Amino acid sequence: MKTIVIGPPGTGKTTTLLNLVDKYLKKTDPNKIGYFAFTQKAAYEARDRAMVKFNLTEDDLPYFRTLHSLAFRRLGIQRDNVMQRSHYEALGKKLAFPVDYEDNMADMNGIFSTKSDYLRIIQLSKLRNISLERQYDLKEHTQDVEFDKLMIISSELERYKKEYNLIDFNDMILDFTKSDTCPKFDVVFIDEAQDLSLMQWDMAKTLWNKSTDNYIAGDDDQAIFKWAGADVNSFITLGGEFIKLTQSYRIPAKVHEFAMKIINKVGNRIPKDWRPRTVEGKLSNYSEFSHIDMSKGDWLVLARTRSMLNDLENTIYQNGLYYKNKFKKSYEQDLYEAITDWESWRKGETLDHPRIKRIYSYMNESHVDKKSLVLLNKENFYSLEECKNKYGLKINSVWYDAFNNAPSKKVSYIRKMRQNGEQLNKKPRILLSTIHGVKGGEADNVVLLTDLSRQTLREYERVPDDVNRLFYVGATRTKEHLHIVEPKDIYKAFRI
Repeated sequence: MKTIVIGPPGTGKTTTLLNLVDKYLKKTDPNKIGYFAFTQKAAYEARDRAMVKFNLTEDDLPYFRTLHSLAFRRLGIQRDNVMQRSHYEALGKKLAFPVDYEDNMADMNGIFSTKSDYLRIIQLSKLRNISLERQYDLKEHTQDVEFDKLMIISSELERYKKEYNLIDFNDMILDFTKSDTCPKFDVVFIDEAQDLSLMQWDMAKTLWNKSTDNYIAGDDDQAIFKWAGADVNSFITLGGEFIKLTQSYRIPAKVHEFAMKIINKVGNRIPKDWRPRTVEGKLSNYSEFSHIDMSKGDWLVLARTRSMLNDLENTIYQNGLYYKNKFKKSYEQDLYEAITDWESWRKGETLDHPRIKRIYSYMNESHVDKKSLVLLNKENFYSLEECKNKYGLKINSVWYDAFNNAPSKKVSYIRKMRQNGEQLNKKPRILLSTIHGVKGGEADNVVLLTDLSRQTLREYERVPDDVNRLFYVGATRTKEHLHIVEPKDIYKAFRI
């Protein structure tokens, strides 16, 4: 039996699946339950919940994983046999094409994230089960791609894998589907099914054929990974019994009304009638991002591309607000931890060698003799007075005087955050991200930039459904107040 759980934003489709998992765990051998999600995070959250509730171990729940991870495990693949960044880079160097990764591939989430259009075309042709020539003709690449060179790279990639006995993530799925290694399940759960590629749908069908009950959860309106090979049509055309969730526990009324205006423009979708929370919420429009008061509350700041976040980040930084850019390391965090340690040290706490070393790194020779670090026993803890007397420390001032080797810009930023009352011992209350990068997230306040890049504008004109779905997902991260920022160039605006 196949049951499809349709869950609009905030209606609890994952919770619905987990409640069904609980029901089956009461009567079914855990080894006979398969729970597969698009990301490791989602799969492990389901596994951890089951472990706590039913006093189970990881070994008791071997099939709570991503599809790639299942294939990896059942095929008996060794990690040394999986294509790594270094392998692609070696091939790129040999064939004179760039290989730049946006994310580490080691998480096995199935999204091949590279800036190389040559590799993306090759991978997408596999994910979509179409010829290389057809994928090339779709013209989804942004760089100049020579077809003859594409064919050479594709051929050399396969030769390279064969020569070194290597396998990539797509090969895992294909080999699993062709093999006879699929276990027999009593029940299979698949979450976020709208994000599966055709290749992954074939694997899902293999699982269904070996199981008694099947539950597939998703929302075609939130299908925003077409660029990674996702095939939403396979979800839309699924047959079976339907459970349609109708009450959102996240979206307020005004945001719901706004979001429905967007999604109702999508032609190919499953019709849904769902209700917002019984609160009105707020919707505000701005001509400039700087006009938004972000001094309090939790925030998501969302844009179509990473580059659009740069100017916004600078504004937030200058205002001394506590934030994180999802795609950048926060170097201020290291400095802040050193500051915290320094203040504790001045109050009498003892510190170990790594923390003292970090503090010393923010001082120049007028404040500390750094050569003295070698005299510190790495197993011991030291007071500030000990280090002043024996280990090269020459100062006991407030941190912004003591840390005279710290970049002045970073020092000013942290001082301003403290003056603003930011709680730096907690996680940042403002997160900057692309809409793709925050799918599944939520915040009281969401800032949505409606600027479109040139590429997205072309995509919008050619296939508006994909872009409409994307901004629908962005808007529906909102729990209280949605802030819409209009672009300066109205001709590059998402039209609502």
